[in-house]
Amino acid sequence: MKNNLVKVAAAVPEIRVGDVYHNTGQMLSVLEGTGDCALVVFPELSLTGYTAADLFLSELLLEECQDALIKIARATEDKKTTVIAGTPVRYGNCLYNCGAVLSQGEIKALIPKSYLPNYSEFYECRWFESGKNLRGRSIRIDDREVPFGVDILFEDSSSGAVLGVELCEDLWVPDKPSTHAVMGGANIIANLSASDELIGKQEYRSQLVGQQSGSCVCAYIYASSGTYESSTDMVFSGHAIIAQNGRVLSESIFPVYPHVQTALIDIGIIMHDRRRQNTFENADGLNYRRIEVSMPAVGACEAGIEEMTAILNMQEYSVAKNPFVPSDDNTRDERCKKILRIQANGLATRVRATGIKNLIIGISGGLDSTLALLVCAEAKKLINDIRIIGYTMPNEGNTSGLTFDNAMKLMKLLCDEVHEIPIREGVEHHLLQLGHEKEYRGEGDVTYENAQARMRTYLLMDAANMKNGLVVGTGDLSELALGWCTYNGDHMSMYAVNASVPKTLVKFICRSYAYICVSKELKETLLSICDTPISPELTPSIGGQIAQKTEEKIGKYDLNDFFLYYTLRYGFEPARSAAYALRAYPELSAAEVREAAKNFFKRFFTQQFKRSCLPDGPKVGSVTLSPRGDWRMPSDASAALWLKGL
Repeated sequence: MKNNLVKVAAAVPEIRVGDVYHNTGQMLSVLEGTGDCALVVFPELSLTGYTAADLFLSELLLEECQDALIKIARATEDKKTTVIAGTPVRYGNCLYNCGAVLSQGEIKALIPKSYLPNYSEFYECRWFESGKNLRGRSIRIDDREVPFGVDILFEDSSSGAVLGVELCEDLWVPDKPSTHAVMGGANIIANLSASDELIGKQEYRSQLVGQQSGSCVCAYIYASSGTYESSTDMVFSGHAIIAQNGRVLSESIFPVYPHVQTALIDIGIIMHDRRRQNTFENADGLNYRRIEVSMPAVGACEAGIEEMTAILNMQEYSVAKNPFVPSDDNTRDERCKKILRIQANGLATRVRATGIKNLIIGISGGLDSTLALLVCAEAKKLINDIRIIGYTMPNEGNTSGLTFDNAMKLMKLLCDEVHEIPIREGVEHHLLQLGHEKEYRGEGDVTYENAQARMRTYLLMDAANMKNGLVVGTGDLSELALGWCTYNGDHMSMYAVNASVPKTLVKFICRSYAYICVSKELKETLLSICDTPISPELTPSIGGQIAQKTEEKIGKYDLNDFFLYYTLRYGFEPARSAAYALRAYPELSAAEVREAAKNFFKRFFTQQFKRSCLPDGPKVGSVTLSPRGDWRMPSDASAALWLKGL
């Protein structure tokens, strides 16, 4: 597979204002320890110090800066690293605040700052000119013409990294240079900054960087001057931020100097999100000069599953075991509440639109029907005259005592009407009519299993007619991905409230609800359901205990949800998903993960026909399988190409 993982750094050296020689030595020392970084970004005017003031006009200072750039550039000759240093630059009759891009032993280009702050404690216009209109220019340094202007991007064709540069205030204005750069093809933005510290400014900077990386669908590396820059009335904090696609990956402030903040960014994820978000336009591309630099991926350009896993492990890349479920307790609880609110409001809207206020729901004592019932209860808070009519439909010998008792308790606590309809006699009669024995024939007897699921749906649909009601569906996103539902059985309803909630999250929503509900009995029942093995109970129980355990048939839901998330959200090929899974689940072998991935992708492809005719249901997250919304796939597509990679 293509390796697009690029390690980047925001570096804050210990500098002395006006001492270019010392500052150069500090930057070279930092570079000695960043050998595996493809890109190292230093702060604004890092060669001189941002607060050099009228010293910027010194010819001695400017000459020393030019020599320093040559020295740092030569230090990159034997490194696969691109460095960006801050320096004042003479051009014609004016002085410019620039980011110097150094790579492969050369000064590749100089990018001038577009927007110069001249308010409050800032007065850059005293020394510098804006470079926002400088395009197509060059400056002669060390006997070669160095490109100069705001119309330059830097690329490494091996990793796919394309870099744009802006400086400090450029980020704080409405018409940001980085916005134009990303539309021209940049997928990484470097910002050399000197932002002094004020109360509340840290949070605002983090939000600004995160937001820009999100709206521009890019990686954003922000490096600001450290406390050794502090002079006169300003204190600097060395704030370093690395963000990608709206999420801050790594951040530090007031560090011990010199400090290097690093993160692994994924160019593949960035470019997938741009293709997915087709409002992300191509523009200004012809207006940019492109310069080749060295910004390679960590490791080989092409990597197998084991090689990619080794890279992720070596870089200690964070991969969550349950990507649908936030790891932080408070964040997770808030997520659960919001999902339940979306589900309840979607159902309430369907009730208002149809005028049908009787909700018919089948309760099995399992997780999915429990969540669907909680959604009905929350919808009733929005529309007071909703009536919830619950049915449990046990099959003697298959339904365990535990799930039956939980189903009855749940309905008595939350339903306006409670009905029990044993289905054994009806299922046996139906099987005999088909010429099938009335007993379970053993492993693989899907006729026996599915007859029960269809009988239950048949009864619920007829009950809806009799009660003038809507059948509320209970199946979840994970089951739809795997096709683990009976076609025209639990597959069908009049509104499927759980259709975009993955199984790993269903349990957390039910558990979260247990701890906020006022009823002790409801809490105990919900927790009991959460602790019950997942099962459709379509085969005979053993000694009254659940015999058919779903995860023994289709694999663990946490792994299936893992593959589902990375396939739909980031467009990962199976091999990349497997490598990430091995990082998230170090206790599993490569063979186990490969087998789990094969099972997932086989089922995902062959079961699309079930998803092509799904009932309506509320979208609650960025990953969903509605054939009318986010996922359009031929029912007869081949999985061969996807399986080949495994």
